Amino acid sequence: MTTPKPSTMQLSRPVEDRDHVLGQSDAAVTLLEYGDFECPYSQEGTVIARALYEEFQGRLRFVFRHFPLTKHPHAQQASEAAEAAAAQGKFWEMAEILFVNQYALTTRNLLRYAEQLGLNTKQFERDLSEHRYAETVQADVLSGKESRVTGTPTWFINNDRYDGPDDPETLRAVLQRHLRAVEA
Repeated sequence: MTTPKPSTMQLSRPVEDRDHVLGQSDAAVTLLEYGDFECPYSQEGTVIARALYEEFQGRLRFVFRHFPLTKHPHAQQASEAAEAAAAQGKFWEMAEILFVNQYALTTRNLLRYAEQLGLNTKQFERDLSEHRYAETVQADVLSGKESRVTGTPTWFINNDRYDGPDDPETLRAVLQRHLRAVEA
């Protein structure tokens, strides 16, 4: 297996309080994904990232930022739905439902998912219809574009773009290398 070369591209906006984060801010390594709820590769990548987060518990934090692709007709609204769920404390739960059901992301389906999560559905529906979180999603998109993101998933490890393979074994090895370097 060849070692992927580090990219010279940097994350334009560091991880902030507004980001969706699993893990502690003082974790040794940060894995950040720009993803799209309608993209099967983002779904696969997020599953891998969550598993690695569990494996490296306490040493790794996982951050998700929205990057809905225009070729996916429901991706923008799905991202807004995830933000509406986040406002009610259920971002990660909604994200999981959206990825699992990425071929069923109509407004009617999104409302059903909100109900399944026990969200205040009136507030959720109002948030969607008023596009209350469109600017939040667009802020992620803008930061992605500033970081030269063009597709999903796009990964950053400790602010450096990672363009290598993102299969579980390779990503695990890359993260282990980063952990060894930081913890040495």
